[in-house]
Amino acid sequence: MSPRRNRIKSAAEREPAEQAAPLGGSLRRTENYRGDDWVVQTVAGTAGRHYRCPGCDQEIPPGVGHVVAWPMHGAGVDDRRHWHRACWGARERRASNLQRGRSAPRY
Repeated sequence: MSPRRNRIKSAAEREPAEQAAPLGGSLRRTENYRGDDWVVQTVAGTAGRHYRCPGCDQEIPPGVGHVVAWPMHGAGVDDRRHWHRACWGARERRASNLQRGRSAPRY
């Protein structure tokens, strides 16, 4: 019986398919929502900021992976919305449920 090798391969020794994705790597795709095409990107949540999910109106704390979605033909950065992954997946089954007024603080 030969001894086990528990040595971790260096980056040069790994095969290209075995290369790990960089931290904070993202997957970008296009999905249909409310009759429009939306660009959807999965993010690792490493920005260090709090976001408010439009699906459940709860905060997404820093360090939590989530989904960023914006209209494909949108105006720009102001159109991006940060969703919990489960809320984005259930967006068609849920109605918008804002529990605070528009003039209420966002904390």
